[in-house]
Amino acid sequence: MHQNIKISLPISYKPANSVRLIFFRSVSFYLFLFCLLFCVGCSSGKPQEVVIYVSVDQVYAEPILAEFEKQTGIRPLPVYDVEAAKTTGLVNRLLAEKSNPQADVFWSGEFAQTILLKQEGILTAYVSPAAAEIPAEFKDPDGYWTGFGGRARVILVNTEVLGDVPMPDSIYSLLDPAYPSDRIGLAYPLFGTTATHAAALYALLGEEQARTFFEALAARQVGLADGNAVVRDRVANGQWLFGLTDTDDSCVAVQQNYPVKVIFPDQQPEGLGTLVIPNTVALVKGGPHLEAGRKLVDYLLSREVETQLVQSGWLSFPLRRLPIEPECFAGIEVKPMPVSLEQVYQQIERAKTELGEVFIR
Repeated sequence: MHQNIKISLPISYKPANSVRLIFFRSVSFYLFLFCLLFCVGCSSGKPQEVVIYVSVDQVYAEPILAEFEKQTGIRPLPVYDVEAAKTTGLVNRLLAEKSNPQADVFWSGEFAQTILLKQEGILTAYVSPAAAEIPAEFKDPDGYWTGFGGRARVILVNTEVLGDVPMPDSIYSLLDPAYPSDRIGLAYPLFGTTATHAAALYALLGEEQARTFFEALAARQVGLADGNAVVRDRVANGQWLFGLTDTDDSCVAVQQNYPVKVIFPDQQPEGLGTLVIPNTVALVKGGPHLEAGRKLVDYLLSREVETQLVQSGWLSFPLRRLPIEPECFAGIEVKPMPVSLEQVYQQIERAKTELGEVFIR
């Protein structure tokens, strides 16, 4: 005999379909909340990072990038070049990364390698509104790079150790037997601004005459240094009588009260003139943070930054009128070397190849 068994369900029990409904509603709510928060974060459109490759000395670039982060909230991730291979190392890295760009912006202390990057398809065009005041000769006509303030190639002399010997006044002073060859010198002319200077001489003098000049330097065994800062230090401490370097390095020695004098070479009416080298900034093609890169380019090309770089001693020749003059070179008028940036670029590879044969055997 079968008895009917009455089962009493707990009061909290709900049918299976109701449980499923509650579950899916809960999941849907949290998915909606997640998407909402995600979209709110995306809608701000404000990148948090920007990668910049910098061949400018870190002591000058770092405060600029720190101020950019303070003003915009965008964190710069700089990669600096080493002194011995200024610019060249980062250029090679950009070329190697062409198919998978890691940088957004390239800030160089010179121009020839930047033009090379344009030719190699590494850069993308961007005409910054901050560059409106900069003269056309310091801007790429297609908008791939912009110059913003310059330095010059100069002779730094230790007046204490030079004594009564006449003051050098030309790059050809490096060949003058009045100065012992082991007491004068320059950086290796294969990197940085020294390589750019060599290319400018190739453009101005012609390939044969320029190579002859550098072969004479090598035959005379003048001193060679791993960078312009090393040249400055050897002159400042009296190891060298004089050396060929840049205005920014020379200004440091002046500000630190070393017994030095800065000579702008070849200023005679028939002289070659002094090479003036602008900084350049460019946007990297396919960089991971395009909008942040544009903002950083705009900032670097601003009057505010050019003024700050003049104050710091990095720039000796602003490319537009500013409310200040360079501390070390105020009031100085310079006869520039009569070559265009494009003419210098056209000679950079030949000069580097030939001078590699001359100085590295």
